[in-house]
Amino acid sequence: MATRFRKSRRQRGSRYCGWGQVGQHRQAGSRGGIGGAGKHKHFWIRTVIEEPDHFGHDPFNSFNRNIVGQWINVRDLDAVFAKYGKADDKGKVVLDLTALGYDKLLGGGKISGAYTIKVGKVSEGAKAKIVAAGGEVIANEHDSE
Repeated sequence: MATRFRKSRRQRGSRYCGWGQVGQHRQAGSRGGIGGAGKHKHFWIRTVIEEPDHFGHDPFNSFNRNIVGQWINVRDLDAVFAKYGKADDKGKVVLDLTALGYDKLLGGGKISGAYTIKVGKVSEGAKAKIVAAGGEVIANEHDSE
């Protein structure tokens, strides 16, 4: 349609442009509220179609989750000790995993030597394997996981 035939062109200068009383379409009431008003009420269909995830939360995002950044298995302790380990005055083999950037020691694999391990967290399986091999675990946490 040509612009000159549009209704808005015919209504120019008519003060209300087809909206009736003064200011009838100017305020927030003509929009159904300001901003995101009505998303749970009269704009529900629009919310479902355009923003289906607007309400609620992600059920897999726990607020008290325990984040473990770096971990290491028991099977890797020999290689790490060969590179970074040291023996103290009494001849104990000490391996400080916290200083190497590891957060948790896991129990995968087998251990050959008796190590004294310093780490933030340790699994029950890893602790059992190290103690069975004659070593000990010094964990920085209250309880082991």
